[in-house]
Amino acid sequence: MAKPLSRILVIEDEPISLREIVKGLNAAARSLDNPLGITFSGVSTAREALAAIETDGDIQAVLADDKLYSLAEGKKNGGRKKLQMSALELVRRITRLRPELDVYILIAQEKEDDVVDALFTEAVDGYFYREERDFRGIYRILNAQIQEKARTPFTDQLKNYVWMAKDQWHTPGHSSGESLRGSPWVNDFYEFMGDHVFDADLSVSVPMLDSLMEPRGVIAEAQQMAAKAFGARRTFFATNGTSTANKVIFQTLLAPGEKLLLDRNCHKSVHHGVILSGAHPVYLDSALNRKYGLYGPVPKKVLLQAIKKHPDAQALILTSCTYDGLRYDLAPVIAAAHARGIKVIVDEAWYGFARFHPEFRPTALEAGADYATQSTHKVLSAFSQASMIHVNDPDFREHLFRENFNMHTSTSPQYGLIASLDVARKQVVMEGYKLLSRTIALAKELRQQINSTGVFRVLELADLLPEAVRGDGIRLDITKVTVDVSGCGYTVDELQNVLFERFNIQIEKSTFNTITLLLTIGTTRSKVSRLYDALMRLAREARAPRRLVRTPEIPALTRLRYLPRDAYYCGGELIPVFDDKERVNRSLAHRVCADGIVPYPPGIPVLVPGQVITPKISEYLANLLRSQKRTELHGIVHEGYQPCVRVLKPAEERGLRRIG
Repeated sequence: MAKPLSRILVIEDEPISLREIVKGLNAAARSLDNPLGITFSGVSTAREALAAIETDGDIQAVLADDKLYSLAEGKKNGGRKKLQMSALELVRRITRLRPELDVYILIAQEKEDDVVDALFTEAVDGYFYREERDFRGIYRILNAQIQEKARTPFTDQLKNYVWMAKDQWHTPGHSSGESLRGSPWVNDFYEFMGDHVFDADLSVSVPMLDSLMEPRGVIAEAQQMAAKAFGARRTFFATNGTSTANKVIFQTLLAPGEKLLLDRNCHKSVHHGVILSGAHPVYLDSALNRKYGLYGPVPKKVLLQAIKKHPDAQALILTSCTYDGLRYDLAPVIAAAHARGIKVIVDEAWYGFARFHPEFRPTALEAGADYATQSTHKVLSAFSQASMIHVNDPDFREHLFRENFNMHTSTSPQYGLIASLDVARKQVVMEGYKLLSRTIALAKELRQQINSTGVFRVLELADLLPEAVRGDGIRLDITKVTVDVSGCGYTVDELQNVLFERFNIQIEKSTFNTITLLLTIGTTRSKVSRLYDALMRLAREARAPRRLVRTPEIPALTRLRYLPRDAYYCGGELIPVFDDKERVNRSLAHRVCADGIVPYPPGIPVLVPGQVITPKISEYLANLLRSQKRTELHGIVHEGYQPCVRVLKPAEERGLRRIG
């Protein structure tokens, strides 16, 4: 098993002093306990230091002199020393580049007060007196700090408890796998999953493992460490995905009838959250790239107009980055919302790694968002369903949030999910920069390789951007690779099947003429090579391009007549989409929908509860249901073979308050 390597960079402008410090610290590292492989190296200029920090992902900490000088050249300066960069400026640059690094400063003893006060406003981790040369003492502190950063408090305690091998007289029923082990019927499942899956599947009956619903011990500690890592005031672990995280925030910020500004293209959990909270949604249409059937961000102009038009809105939620990797220029939008007292929630389900590489920053929190939800399982090393809620809201109502959180959280959470969040935080802090640098390099390499096939082409930002957002400062997350497949001779469905059956490759998603590949910190060069080989082989088959059937464009959102929650909780009645002659059922038009109707792909609701159904929408649904291309239509009810839509009865409408 690979052993950790932790490099600490010493920055000192005097070469003799630098050699002495590095030599003394390395001697201390060799003579004292060193489980994390700590070594010291040195540079004499701030420029060298920043270059090393950018290129060396094994650097875990920096020890810098409080003032860095260089010898000024020429007679004009009389050979005097010239200040390179103050410690304050260097710390700021290091933090902008890699905020996860520990930073320590060497200071002169007589300057203790003013220097230390100034430095600690920049969240410097500590300081040492330059003259003392206590290398063993310095090493012990640095070693302890890196070990502290590398701890996983919950996971460590979970392992400790498992090694205790206590007899279980509590839930869960499998009792460390005893119910399965040796069974003639299910022992194969036990062996497939492994011992520790069951050993670590425990319950709230074990006090030393803390409570997710009221954390005061190791879960609280793990969440505090995550908050520091991700740049939040508070962080909460969620064990049933970002879907639930979004609903918890909605119920905390929104009372029934209060306005919410939202991207129509938000994840369906946002639309479910509207129903549960009783919010009055103001839907904002996403920009559409018609050529590729891709929905992008809401235009900045539309967002700013909505904020101005609805100053009584309580919250705004946006998705950044989108499923296809398009990232909002969040700062000006958030500033405009805050100027009107509107809280901003950013769904970062696909962007949970962004804090740990400058290529992807600023994050939503760094841009000023009050809340960010992240699917840690999607892009980092957590188990499926493991997510985080990050809070920077200065008006955070903790009691109300906790009540809503507990309303959605199981009283029997899966401890493996909590442990995986703890471990995912540790990994991204200790080696995230290094792994993300590799992922970026592989993404660039893969783009070149795919384009070299001459048949498949990777879409870049200019290709992906809808016309309406071209001037909005949108950026692309290059770990999401969208490929135009229209020239390969296969339909998208056929191509997906060929990749799966012949080449053992499963892609992330598709439109009628594109496929999307997701690169993560788990992507390897071998995987990239196998994918390139598969696409090159398919390209060499030289199949004639085929006409690809474009998915019908989703109609614009029509007006809401009632609050989604009010409409959803009505009993309603089912109206068929087709009449007895298989024509579009005219009686469906002008009725009010009671459910969310969501075609997938792309996953954007064509109808939400409380929305008026127009003849155009009826026609759109009928065309999708008739199409030979398989499209899931969530919310459609099938009575036998007849697809139906649940709508409000006239008597139910008379009992509801209209909103439009």
